Order: sequence, then C-alpha cells, then structure tokens
Amino acid sequence: MVIILRSVLFLIVFNLVTVFHATLSLLVAPFLRYPQRFRFVVLLNHFVVWWFRVACGVRYEIEGLENLPKGRAFIIVCNHQSQWETFYLQTVVTPLCTVLKKELLSIPFFGWALALINPIAIDRSLKTNALKQIVSQGKERIAAGVSVLIFPEGTRVEPGSDSKFSKTGAFLAKNTGTPVVPVAHNAGERWPKRGLIKKPGVLRLVVGEAIESKNRSTDELYQISTAWIESQREVLKD
Repeated sequence: MVIILRSVLFLIVFNLVTVFHATLSLLVAPFLRYPQRFRFVVLLNHFVVWWFRVACGVRYEIEGLENLPKGRAFIIVCNHQSQWETFYLQTVVTPLCTVLKKELLSIPFFGWALALINPIAIDRSLKTNALKQIVSQGKERIAAGVSVLIFPEGTRVEPGSDSKFSKTGAFLAKNTGTPVVPVAHNAGERWPKRGLIKKPGVLRLVVGEAIESKNRSTDELYQISTAWIESQREVLKD
C-alpha cells in the first residue's frame, strides 16, 4: 500500500509540475538562445530525476560519467526501458538532441515544450525516410556541437526481454566521424514501461568508454557498442 501511495503521489506532482513548467517554457524559452533555452526546458528533467528518487524511494548508482568526451559532440546509444533515462541523460549532457517518435511532440504541454529543444522527430512507419532524416539532421546537430542520443531498440523494452538493436547510431557516428558512447541501465525495474507502480530499490546506470569511429566500419561500431550494452544489461539485472 505504501508503494502504491508513493507512486500515486509521484505521478500527481509529476503531472502538475510538467504542465506548469511546460507552460512557462512556452512563454519564456522561445526568446532564449538555444543553449540557454535547452537548459531552461530541461529544468523539468532535473526535477523529475530528483522527485522520482525522493517520492519512490529509489537510490541511484551512476558509473562512468568520466567517459563522456569533453569538448566535442558524440553519439550516445542507450538501451531503452522506461521514461527515466530520457529525462536523466539530458541532465548530464548539455545540450543533447534526442531521436524520438514524432507523436511525442503532440502531447499537450509536455510535447509542445519538448519541441523547443529541437529533437529529431521521426515517423517510425517510414523507415527509409527516417534513417535519411536522422543522418541529415544528425549531421547538422553534430556540426553545431550538439551531441545526439539514440535508442537503437526503437521503443521501450521490458527488462529481460529480447530486442533487436538498429545500426542507426553506428551509421551516424561513421558518417560524422564522431565517437559512440554506449550506455546501459536497469531503469525499467524501478520505473516500468507499463503500470502505475514505481518500485523502490537501486537504479543503476553505466556509461561505457567512447568508441572512436576512425578506422572502424559501421558494422564494427555497431557490434562493439551492442555487445557492450547487452553484456551490461545482464550485469545490472536485480
């Protein structure tokens, strides 16, 4: 019963703060330069990461942040289990362009504010066009010094379930000469894909060493990053 009450409290406050902050962002952020606009909009992310920890009794164990390249843009490829990682990663890499499904931008308040930070919003039903869009817009973001976050599974996958990883992140890294940074976590065990309940316990996230794209093929980048994420997912299981 306590877990249910904490989960309900988390969601009530989460939704109220999201509507308030999104409305404020729509009024303020358009008048800010992009780096400042990103930081303003992502204030919500900082709150959500903190509030989830406090309200739901979750303890964070984060490793490998020192592996994030300094002074240049890069590609993050990360397994996708919940909403938590989408909030958290934008708090540690600033600015960060996320590849996401375009339907998210239609969500009232949240989606409208999300559009202000220039994500790459794709139509997943048009796979060929989606890849071209990611590469084209990804190159623009990288050239502007903005790192790109890609979830190669394409959708949230429940812990323990098999999933297929796309080569999109590796392909973009090869085409832009940027490193790939693999990230793995078990957030789905604390903030599940489905259901109301948020589960107390330890949420673990690990950032792997950057994989340089120079002198490596797309297949090599894909195989190295995917193997690392899959191996870490096994280690991070409860």
